[in-house]
Amino acid sequence: MRDHAAHAAHAAHTEGAAHTGHTEHADHVGHSGHRPRAVGWQMAARATLHCLTGCAIGEVLGMVIGTALGWGNTATTVLAIALAFFFGYTLTLRSIRKAGVDFRTAFRVALAADTLSIAVMELIDNGLIALWPGAMDATLADALFWGTLTLSLAVAFAVTTPVNKWMIGRGKGHAVVHRYHH
Repeated sequence: MRDHAAHAAHAAHTEGAAHTGHTEHADHVGHSGHRPRAVGWQMAARATLHCLTGCAIGEVLGMVIGTALGWGNTATTVLAIALAFFFGYTLTLRSIRKAGVDFRTAFRVALAADTLSIAVMELIDNGLIALWPGAMDATLADALFWGTLTLSLAVAFAVTTPVNKWMIGRGKGHAVVHRYHH
């Protein structure tokens, strides 16, 4: 087995102008001998916090809109989930677009980076709210609403962080986004 230590420095790079004519590692195309890189909990927590921000904005806005319009629990929850995905993707799109990436590519990266993370967070968050006695019937003026929402987002963060750590370690999820920050 070859020593791939020199290649490790290039593992996070994407194709780009800086690599034009770069043939040093041409024999690595399709090479799967690399192990997933070690990812720290801090990086996973930052990625999850990013996801949590979009989810929280969407959740609260969806609950406020649904309540203000007099919608039932199901319609309000569907709106909150849709807005959580919207704001989660939007935050990622914004950071990728700042790096000069075209919209279509940025959109694809946001979908690849955030979909599983947001889905896990929303499943845990909304599942806990749905199971908590009285939480679905609490109004915006009730401490139960805000307490349950806060707790559910904290639990979702705790469950989603290991998922993001696992994904980033395999070059998926927010690892895809980090390629555009260099």
